[in-house]
Amino acid sequence: MHFHYFGHSCFGLQLDPKASGPELLFDPFISPNPRASDIDIDTLDPDYVVISHGHQDHVADAQHILDKGKATLIAPYEVVEWFGKKGVEKGHGMNLGGGFDFPFGRLKCVTALHSSAMPDGAYGGPASGFVLERQGFGLWYAGDTALTRDFRLLGEQHELDWAILPIGDNFTMGAADAALAASYAGVRKAIGVHYNTFPPIEIDLDQARKAFADLDVELHLPAIGERLDLD
Repeated sequence: MHFHYFGHSCFGLQLDPKASGPELLFDPFISPNPRASDIDIDTLDPDYVVISHGHQDHVADAQHILDKGKATLIAPYEVVEWFGKKGVEKGHGMNLGGGFDFPFGRLKCVTALHSSAMPDGAYGGPASGFVLERQGFGLWYAGDTALTRDFRLLGEQHELDWAILPIGDNFTMGAADAALAASYAGVRKAIGVHYNTFPPIEIDLDQARKAFADLDVELHLPAIGERLDLD
């Protein structure tokens, strides 16, 4: 499995090494992000778009990508309903605690402590994270969240190889809390997202690395456009 970083909290997962690009695209916010100006969203053609919650910095490019007609939207139920009213026909709504066996693997919607509203102010349902399990591999995407001891349950219920965690502070966990979240969940490899996009979430990267290293968690901070092999 390959991780492809598109900036902020947007990333793709390429499950099939023979695929031309990521089959799963998470929280598409690219074109409004000046740091991601080298990414052409018209080159992205995922099979699934996965959205954690309704805030603009997680959904900005979703409509454009979904209007191509190929991708299925997976998101909290209210997010799927909102996009459905805007013409998106292929959607799979979920809610906290629920899992579903998709063709690419099992996806479970898990707790994230955060607010959620759609760009027009409509109710966005509960903010969420996701656990992906596929062929003995486990990945946790935390979405936007604060730290909670509930993350211990993830480690008890799932064998997690990697975590994708917000580290920018101010709106979500900072690096110290994110490192503790990884430790709670029993994860030893993490990717930091949701940082340095806007002034309130600009952080000291060396301090972030140290916070994770102090808890024996390996933190990866890929550049925008960079790919990582998660196997």
